Amino acid sequence: MNDSRRTNLLPYTALGVGILSLGFSGIFVRWAHAPGVVTSFYRMAIAVALMALPFARRLRAAGGIPAAGLRSALLGGLFFAGDVALWATGVVLGGATNPTLLANTAPLWVGLGALLIFRERLSAAFWAGLLLATAGAAAVLGLDALRAPMFGLGSLLGLLAAIFYGGYFLVTQRGRETLDSMTYFWLAALSSSAVLLLLSLLLGLPLVGYDKRTYLNFLGLGVVTQTLGYLAITYAIGHVPASLVAPTLLGQPVVTALLAGPLLGERLSAGHIVGGIAVLAGVYIVHRSRQGAVQP
Repeated sequence: MNDSRRTNLLPYTALGVGILSLGFSGIFVRWAHAPGVVTSFYRMAIAVALMALPFARRLRAAGGIPAAGLRSALLGGLFFAGDVALWATGVVLGGATNPTLLANTAPLWVGLGALLIFRERLSAAFWAGLLLATAGAAAVLGLDALRAPMFGLGSLLGLLAAIFYGGYFLVTQRGRETLDSMTYFWLAALSSSAVLLLLSLLLGLPLVGYDKRTYLNFLGLGVVTQTLGYLAITYAIGHVPASLVAPTLLGQPVVTALLAGPLLGERLSAGHIVGGIAVLAGVYIVHRSRQGAVQP
């Protein structure tokens, strides 16, 4: 393979690695057998430790952190902590598949936030996609609630996590105007770790005393999902058209669903599959509608 072809292939490989890494996140959470907030704390803290040296080098080269960027990163970390804590708790209660699916409705909330905060105009296609995804989400939530209250609560927490991730994304849009991706990533992860540590202490959740398998799954979340996954996707975003990256990322809940069958014994009913397809189709339509969004 010549150098040019290898260079062109690398971003797509990174995108695939990123989606696969994120797809494993729900599996690691279920295997950890620990409270979702604690699992999320280790996920973020390990990523902070791994990226501390690259961050220090970047900071030395940049010569400092703008105050506005620092505030955005710390606020973004707070939203991200809410996202991962709610999602992981949902996975513990309701399985890996449906909370992950509903957590991927974040683009709907990003669009609504852009309408309310930035006065962004939204097209008819956006509202159609929102309606379709909402109907699919309602179907999944309803089926889970009928199946067992804990499953329904787990899926609901996944949906609430998406709202927090939407807030993170909106804050990040502003923060990235003054900070590079590495600096923002590390500061937000540090903020998330601090929030999750405080939340664990306030809730009286044990941070130590787990078995070796649990710690290995914490490590998997921190290394594979939070560090490798997000860095691979960040790299891909810089080299692959956004119109391809955004819908491709919807493959994460699909990967999780495919892995959850053989690894966790989770099975989806026909109703869940139809509802899931409606959610993903609606989110895809929202992605497409916002590619040409106009600021008034």
